[in-house]
Amino acid sequence: MKIVPLLSVNELSVSFGNKKDVIEVLRKISFEVFENEILGIVGESGSGKSVTSLSIIGLLPKKQANLSGEIIFGKRNLLKVTEKQFRQIRGKEIAMIFQEPMSALNPSLKCGFQVAEILRLHLKVNASEAKKETISLFEKVKLPRPNDIYNSYPHQISGGQMQRVMIAMAIACKPKLLIADEPTTALDVTVQKEILSLLKSIQQETKMAMIFISHDLSLVSEIADRVVVMYRGDIVETATTEEIFKHPKAEYTKALLASRPSLSVRLAKLPTIASIADKSFVPREVKATERAKRHKQIYTKVPILEISNLEKYYFSNVGIFAKPEIVKAVDSVSFSVFEGETLGLVGESGCGKSTLGKTILQLEKATSGSIKYRGKELTRLSKGEIRNLRKEIQIIFQDPYSSLNPRLMIGQALMEPMEVHGLGKTKKERKDRVLALLERVGLDESYFYRYPHELSGGQRQRVGIARTIVVEPKLVICDESVSALDISVQAQVLNLLNELKNDFGFTYIFISHDLAVVKYMSDQLLVMNKGKIEELGDADEIYENPQTAYSKKLIEAIPKGI
Repeated sequence: MKIVPLLSVNELSVSFGNKKDVIEVLRKISFEVFENEILGIVGESGSGKSVTSLSIIGLLPKKQANLSGEIIFGKRNLLKVTEKQFRQIRGKEIAMIFQEPMSALNPSLKCGFQVAEILRLHLKVNASEAKKETISLFEKVKLPRPNDIYNSYPHQISGGQMQRVMIAMAIACKPKLLIADEPTTALDVTVQKEILSLLKSIQQETKMAMIFISHDLSLVSEIADRVVVMYRGDIVETATTEEIFKHPKAEYTKALLASRPSLSVRLAKLPTIASIADKSFVPREVKATERAKRHKQIYTKVPILEISNLEKYYFSNVGIFAKPEIVKAVDSVSFSVFEGETLGLVGESGCGKSTLGKTILQLEKATSGSIKYRGKELTRLSKGEIRNLRKEIQIIFQDPYSSLNPRLMIGQALMEPMEVHGLGKTKKERKDRVLALLERVGLDESYFYRYPHELSGGQRQRVGIARTIVVEPKLVICDESVSALDISVQAQVLNLLNELKNDFGFTYIFISHDLAVVKYMSDQLLVMNKGKIEELGDADEIYENPQTAYSKKLIEAIPKGI
């Protein structure tokens, strides 16, 4: 007897625009989801993953989107149901966990109210029953202090806790199908592992079907039974998770698998989708002897940066009657960075990584301790001296879109810091340097005249890198600078950072919660936990033989694939 799928997507096509200017996003894709199954959908940004999920749940804009084909759920074609009918299905029979919980949750409503509202709408329970069930759901998704979080606004809880609230909301009405769209992208590896484990345990308990969407094949392998691989609106491969990992058929699937930094082999350069497609990639392993020679060259020099007993405290509940609480964001931290090295800085959210970076840059004032750059004590500099120092110590931000002025063309944004620091004698000289730099980071001359909103995430990150190096710094702090990028784009940016380091002699402090990426980039590795240094040493040695339980936990949480 043939098993009938819970969901059948048949020859689904989606385009946007009118007859003269049509953009095809999906081209006749077909796949099935069965009861008690987790289907992974994988692909880069622009592959059509999210459009597929929004089509299933009926959230594409009706006036702009043109859909054809079938989406059969139960015995209904979801492309034929009215909006009124979809409101009965959405949240009750098909639920969705969105990528960014902060934008999916209403910031003006308490978390508990938002979940209880779903229960009252679909299950017609009273306020008291809805509250009781919501707190029970919060306990089920392992939220600490469920009663407190019920009465908390989204901004008062962490990213991982917000994601758990979203999961509680999604499973509240016991849906038959749950769609999780990049539910762990911005989370730490440890929180990511907890969320994956939670989703899998809920799915096994409820026997519901799940579509898990991600750009990371290794991550999908941790949860999915079968995988659909998408590329530019087409499905290039569908198979069991084991078959996809052990015997991938499509070249694109092979390229996605190869683009992730290897945990066992350190390559001189990461493969990218393009370099695998045109067969130009030639893997070269960096041997231990080569690393030892490089370390000897680096660590016999005088440190470019020396941090001694650095502390950065924050004070909360400061008032006439309230006793102030001290938050030790950076707690007695000491280390040195040598010219030409990449020091990796890793740890969970809240460990103090970004605060340490901002304190080094003097964007935050140290509570106590010493920061010496080339022998100069930074904590005693005047505002004018710090402004001049900005030329030598730069930062590449996590989110290039929010760090770029949306009203300035890319060329203007790159020329501006040159003018501030007096680089280039004339406007033409500055423009010529910017054009050369754009080409160096893999962007052609046309990007000079574009605005940030006209660029993809990877392109904006390249602009962010160009803006950082346009003033010819010596020390560059990369703060989660690839965490929001697709695996393949991430590989391109990491290769670019290493090339620029070799060409311009940069020294990097590379901050990330992704230990696989940090291990690949770094000479030395510094592990932080609750403001303190947990472990410091050679990156490969710490990964092979971590000395602390915390470092072991971080390493074990890395998605490793099958």
